[in-house]
Amino acid sequence: MGVGFGPSNIALALALGESPGPAPTAHFFEKQPRFSWHPGMLLPEATMQVHFLKDLVTLRDPSSRFSFLNYLREQGRLVDFVNHKMIFPSRVEFHDYFRWCASACADKVTYGCEVLSVEPVGGAGDGRLLDVHLRQTDELGSRTLRRRTRNVVIAPGLRRRLPDGVTESDRVWHSSGLLQRLDGLPPGGGGLRFAVVGAGQSAAEVTAHLHDRFDGARVRAVFTPYGYAPADDSPFANRIFDPAAVDYFFEAPPAARRMLLERHRNTNYAVVDQELIEDLYATWYQEKVRGEQRLLIENATRLLECDESQDTVRLTLESLITSEKTEVECDYLVCATGYHPAAPDELLRPDLRRLCRKDSLGQPRAGRDYRLEMVDGVEWGIYVQGSTEDTHGLTSTLLSMTAVRAGEIADALRDRLRRAS
Repeated sequence: MGVGFGPSNIALALALGESPGPAPTAHFFEKQPRFSWHPGMLLPEATMQVHFLKDLVTLRDPSSRFSFLNYLREQGRLVDFVNHKMIFPSRVEFHDYFRWCASACADKVTYGCEVLSVEPVGGAGDGRLLDVHLRQTDELGSRTLRRRTRNVVIAPGLRRRLPDGVTESDRVWHSSGLLQRLDGLPPGGGGLRFAVVGAGQSAAEVTAHLHDRFDGARVRAVFTPYGYAPADDSPFANRIFDPAAVDYFFEAPPAARRMLLERHRNTNYAVVDQELIEDLYATWYQEKVRGEQRLLIENATRLLECDESQDTVRLTLESLITSEKTEVECDYLVCATGYHPAAPDELLRPDLRRLCRKDSLGQPRAGRDYRLEMVDGVEWGIYVQGSTEDTHGLTSTLLSMTAVRAGEIADALRDRLRRAS
């Protein structure tokens, strides 16, 4: 049974369906009413930050019919894409590729069904079966269900992160819902004032999009570094996303893992594509030349307080250099402050958590095959996708290893099926 049906578990469904020999029976439950992947950030100008060959299948099986290239062929755009000389597709196009893959697995997923918790059958249980509790919502209303399974693969996605003391409202948004929030605003902006907090790719994309979409608006970018930092996408650094790097990382001592995570965070976290940085700087500079500053940059600055009234949002900003505090007003605050992964045991009831082996920090420990390690005598499998950065490296929450990881989990599930039969 799969929890969630985003790219990770779609890749797993494809891997199970394409594997040779007997495969475990699988069904997935997704709380959204239909497939959707970060719809609020499907900006028309935004591109992916991974190579198109790092789709849901190619690095696992280049001959799979669910590759991005085959998707292009079926859409009649393969030659056009090649002529475009692009290795980073638009986010809109890759979203449609994910939707295309999800539609091929329609018989394996129930939408509008949220997994509430997982527990062993009979409390401590006999170690063989798990009960999964769900809430299904449809035109008939909402009802709770229970399903029994031998294995669970949890891919809950990411949780939105907001600055300390900030909560979402009609005027304070997280970037993940940007496009839906903008739908009701007047074209051109009509003198609107936006503030965007954050220093990463999403923050820069939001800043550029608001500035270009609303030519009558002022956009204030607030971030703690001195400037947007470019992503390190050089070939040697990118080897941190290779499948073999997961093996090396998993076997490395804790100190080496921490060093690698910190040293290579600039391949993904709080970094921006160089071209976008240059475009934003050119816009800022030309407006300075003309004396018509609509793009405002508050660098080396942090958001200290956020006070919202009916008509405005008042921000207290603090310079990290001078400690000077400044109050500014905006109509809307967009927090492009990223995400954090869900805890691997978030859905596990206490009696199930107690059966998990723990690491030095008291967290459930995942093995190399992404299965949570259990006490002796337990036969079920609980696998996690997206919550293993400390043990499996930077690819844990990224698309780069999705196809390979799905194949590894599919292999582990097939092996358990063989041993149980």
